[in-house]
Amino acid sequence: MSIRVCAAYATQIDELLTHLRSNVERLNQRKVLVRNVSDYKSQLKAENAKLKAEVASLKRQLTDLEVMSGKKCYSLPDEEPPPQVEAQKQPVVDLKRQPVQQNKQSTGNEQQKKQPKKKAQKANNAQKAQNQPSEAQKVDVSRLDMRVGFIRTAKLHPDADGLYLEEIDCGEPEPRQVISGLVKHIPMDAMQGRPCVLLCNLKPAKMRGIISYAMVMCASSPENVEILVPPAGSKPGDKVTVEGFTGTPDQQLNPKKKVFEAIQPDFLVSTEGHALYKGVQWLINGQPVTAPSMRNCEIR
Repeated sequence: MSIRVCAAYATQIDELLTHLRSNVERLNQRKVLVRNVSDYKSQLKAENAKLKAEVASLKRQLTDLEVMSGKKCYSLPDEEPPPQVEAQKQPVVDLKRQPVQQNKQSTGNEQQKKQPKKKAQKANNAQKAQNQPSEAQKVDVSRLDMRVGFIRTAKLHPDADGLYLEEIDCGEPEPRQVISGLVKHIPMDAMQGRPCVLLCNLKPAKMRGIISYAMVMCASSPENVEILVPPAGSKPGDKVTVEGFTGTPDQQLNPKKKVFEAIQPDFLVSTEGHALYKGVQWLINGQPVTAPSMRNCEIR
């Protein structure tokens, strides 16, 4: 039942009560004789009680509708309190947590945006790991890029009397510029047009203002130094191998990791004059690398 209908009923009841009162007044004015006054009064009281009950019922219905619509109702002292109608429970919204949820959503969106970048970065790192040997790789001679070289020319370093400035062919399109401290041990004439063994993956280093891009491998002792000799028939660029130590050389040795410094102590020239690593011969095309005359000495 709507509020408007209840209001209409209340209006009709008020009109009916007004009509009854006017009839009573007219009867009194006309002095109508009533044989049984007590019966008439009882009838009026019964009708009045009935009308009051209907009015109270309509008021309760009206109150219920107002409570359901969210309006507050207050009972008068003489009236019964309105019945409690349970309103539909609304979800409680925690305003303090809303920004956190929004922040989480925004953070999730940012993470989703960052995911493609992270995936791309991981892919690049994986590709680099494939191209370069892992730092956790075993440290052995297979990490060194040693090749046959041919010294085309050698001259004194312009700013250092104890250094040669050499131009060495190592099988690449252009010869490498190499600086060696061999002036005190090998005459300049003996440095020209001769084969050698070259370590090619050291990090380029500046020596007295000029960059050196490789190192000539030599048999060495405190008194003497000799350039190691590749086997006959080898050509620039031929690789040095050591049986039992296979792997891909580093593209460039990291000086901070001291890889060469860890490997070099196991280099040795044998009593037969062969270059060895941990007792195993250096080979080029299956033939040994040798020292011209020095024996049982280091290789540097």
